[in-house]
Amino acid sequence: MLSLRLKTGEYLTIGEGIRVQVYRQNGDSVELAIEAPREIPVLRGKVSQRKGAKQEDQKPSA
Repeated sequence: MLSLRLKTGEYLTIGEGIRVQVYRQNGDSVELAIEAPREIPVLRGKVSQRKGAKQEDQKPSA
């Protein structure tokens, strides 16, 4: 897993069609803006787990 530290307004890209931007930070919470093609599902971890997906480790590996 890759671990990054971004400031408000900064973004990262995944491939050519996905962009994730830090929209706002408030204490321990971060709001993200995500641009992705409609055919790519974007789900919160909790929603994905409810659908039966395996839980990912919380700490990134080195």
